Amino acid sequence: MDAMLALKTRRSVRSYKPDPVPKQIVEDIVDCGRLDASERNRQPWEFVAITDATVRRQLAELIETGRFLADAPMCIVVLCEGTKYFLEDGSAAIENILVAARAHGLGSCWLVGDKKSFAEAVCRMLKVPDGFKLIGIVALGYAADSAPPPPKRPLSEVLHWEKF
Repeated sequence: MDAMLALKTRRSVRSYKPDPVPKQIVEDIVDCGRLDASERNRQPWEFVAITDATVRRQLAELIETGRFLADAPMCIVVLCEGTKYFLEDGSAAIENILVAARAHGLGSCWLVGDKKSFAEAVCRMLKVPDGFKLIGIVALGYAADSAPPPPKRPLSEVLHWEKF
């Protein structure tokens, strides 16, 4: 899929078919995340791919807004070392993951993590080493529906030239 089309048609998907995502597609998606820019090229990220249904159910129980994780065929947990710009670096990597998922014909949904009350519990559950922070969890799978993206504000309302 063309990059511009992937960017313009990506939406959050919370309902998935049970079909597994092929390993080589997961690797390509995570590769797109790891290739993103980071402050001073520190590359502070680590990615945990979770296909185990029991683990996804446990995550869904921890995350009130992420109950759909139990039904997604997989998710990717994005963590970063506690560098100065860990949140920016990890968020940029997640955006690449979301767009790469769309380019592969997959649905995805980003659940934020850093400031959430469940962040430490998720890290403990996944045995994440000290010094890493949960940036987010991305549910991945083939969308169960083809709902259009929600309406967005028009470009003319959000683009300002020379001054606000």
